[in-house]
Amino acid sequence: MTTTHARQRPALDAGELQASLRGALIRPEDHDYDEARTIYNAMIDKRPALIVRCANVADVIEALRFGRSEGLPIAIRGGGHNGAGLALADDALVIDLSAMKGIRVDPQARTVRVEAGCTWGEVDHATHAFGLATVSGVIGTTGVGGLTLGGGHGYLTRKHGLTIDNLLSADVVLADGRLVQASEHEHPDLFWALRGGGGNFGVVTSFEYRLHPVTTVFAGPMFWPLEALEDTLRWYRDWLPQAPEDVYAFYLTAEVPSAEPFPEHVRGLKVCGLVWCCTGSEEQAQAALAQARAAAEPVFEHVGAIPYPILQGLFDGLYPPGDQWYWKGDVVREVSDAAIAEHRRFAEVPTTKSTMHLYPIDGAVRRVAEDETAWRFRDATWSMVIAGVDPDRANSATFTRWARDYWEALHPHSAGGAYVNFMMEEGQERIRATYGGNYERLRRVKADYDPANVFHVNQNIEPDRGE
Repeated sequence: MTTTHARQRPALDAGELQASLRGALIRPEDHDYDEARTIYNAMIDKRPALIVRCANVADVIEALRFGRSEGLPIAIRGGGHNGAGLALADDALVIDLSAMKGIRVDPQARTVRVEAGCTWGEVDHATHAFGLATVSGVIGTTGVGGLTLGGGHGYLTRKHGLTIDNLLSADVVLADGRLVQASEHEHPDLFWALRGGGGNFGVVTSFEYRLHPVTTVFAGPMFWPLEALEDTLRWYRDWLPQAPEDVYAFYLTAEVPSAEPFPEHVRGLKVCGLVWCCTGSEEQAQAALAQARAAAEPVFEHVGAIPYPILQGLFDGLYPPGDQWYWKGDVVREVSDAAIAEHRRFAEVPTTKSTMHLYPIDGAVRRVAEDETAWRFRDATWSMVIAGVDPDRANSATFTRWARDYWEALHPHSAGGAYVNFMMEEGQERIRATYGGNYERLRRVKADYDPANVFHVNQNIEPDRGE
């Protein structure tokens, strides 16, 4: 992707800001500027005016005050995993939270307070010591903030709901510089909006989550030859909704990596398959595996009892920072035979790291009402992502075209909207479709907490100005 950089703006007098910070202020002329503006998706190449690497909440408040006084766009960076690159913007002031790493587990209350610079791998490490975990994604290097504010789903979702269903409170710096705590009892409208509404309402500096007893899980990949896709996906779409909530498996198409633990005879093979996570008994897991084997004979299995953090980091080595990414998503209620035919048509991925995943979002997710949080797809079964990925920029046009074409073929079979964390910059129509009946309430909350739309470098919800 070719990025056209914004015009050169006059040099900012940031001396007063620098003096007020405990963290680092990084300017375009500084030696670490290019490193500081690098995020997970190497396709993103944006040049902020200033980057404030905040050490604490006071730094966040000072950075926001300065950015507003100078008329700078404000971007918020946590883990930097956002596929669309919305952690950065040209000519913006970036409030970088990545140095804010505090984690405090309360094993008696089964809660954890997490600062916004943490990754899920860091959270899992801290909570696993107490035999506890909360719902997160499937890559340990993902930041807690972006995943949570978009809704958050992962291996524990069928059993314990979305990440936002386990969010108890959040500390938020508002556009006017105030620090508030949002929960069911304090600023409840803001708390409602934070649970799925993205970074539209303020800078969340810490999150408090409910934890669940999770230690060892029965987990790992199972692959079938690509020729078995129609049979196995048809079986999976019928089996998954009836499976016990302790049994989780997401469906994928991929190319087997040329690395351990994959044996030589399957490396480079185009496959479909499942990645399992069973939190119940081994007997329950083995029964589910037997049903999958009956659908078609696998070409590879590597499923066994492992510590939960190991599963959470399973993809970290395969997808390190620095790859080129282009992804599109949709939420899916049912996988029809016509949709299966389209999946088969696009199933041969164009690059080794490209993939399609169908993540289950049923089970416990459905025990929350559609209007109880900003995330509305409580009647859906899967969250789909089609991800074109490769380390080589020269391949970006190929995998981008594949992802777009694949998505366009499947979109008519979807619920119409998406998990916002699986969206590129796709426009207001897609954002409205994603929030549906909750969109107008989100606009009203936005008008209450950010009427000037200071926080617009995101999947933006425009404030209701009563026009």
